[in-house]
Amino acid sequence: MRLAPVLFATATLLSACALKLPQPESANTFLLDGLPASAAAAPARSDLTLTVAPTRARPGFDTPAMVYTRRANELESFAKNRWADTPAHMLSPLIAQALERSGAFRAVLHARAGAAAELQLDTELVRLQQDFRQRPSRVELALHAQLVDLRSRQVIAAHEFAVVENAPSDDPYGGVTAANRALSRLLGELVGFCAEHAPKR
Repeated sequence: MRLAPVLFATATLLSACALKLPQPESANTFLLDGLPASAAAAPARSDLTLTVAPTRARPGFDTPAMVYTRRANELESFAKNRWADTPAHMLSPLIAQALERSGAFRAVLHARAGAAAELQLDTELVRLQQDFRQRPSRVELALHAQLVDLRSRQVIAAHEFAVVENAPSDDPYGGVTAANRALSRLLGELVGFCAEHAPKR
């Protein structure tokens, strides 16, 4: 009969210990959403339809991990901070939206739409990383783009865009802020590139 109080006390003690166990920290998830502040004005409107192909990514950057570097040629990633999706997957709709807002083309389509188009924009994420080798840290964003004439299967123009933006704070959130500022600038340049090199008809 004396076992009951002992068992009760043991259960109470185990319950108290369980309550004191440290809880795992939740991960922080971030979005890329850096559209240009205003639609870039097209030099002359093309009466052609442009398809935006899904953005590819170079090795090391085809992951939702938030990449940073502290020394040359070595990539690291934050343990508890990540992108909501791979940056390449988040880029494609933003590129299409920026081009659509510019009014530079008759229509802008996603490649998945399957509709006929005369032009296609192919892009590849070359680099998206927060560089801690200097203070303040900075975000480096690079994107390779080529405009293709689908009628002739020829590349009309190709260019690699590279933008560097200082982070407002030397932490993951500072990197996110800088990444979106860099993306806003890069998309503005990309829209201008497409509008300049697209045949008008």
